[in-house]
Amino acid sequence: MPGEDWLLLVGMGGLFILLGLVALIWGKREERDYYDLSAGKDVRKYLQQEEQPSPESLKVGGWIAIAVGSVMAAMGGGFWLWG
Repeated sequence: MPGEDWLLLVGMGGLFILLGLVALIWGKREERDYYDLSAGKDVRKYLQQEEQPSPESLKVGGWIAIAVGSVMAAMGGGFWLWG
């Protein structure tokens, strides 16, 4: 790749990895809050689950973002080494 274009791939890969980690942490926190019945929260939250993304979808999305970010960062590193 010409010039420093490989740096864009590495930067975007790092951003995807960071966003994936945020989604994983958010998903784990939502799962803990959802299943913690001892907190005394309103029952309406449990009955109207469609208003927010489910914790499982946040965690799966986080893993997908981490995988895509890792591939992008590896491609950028490969272009830097062999470019």
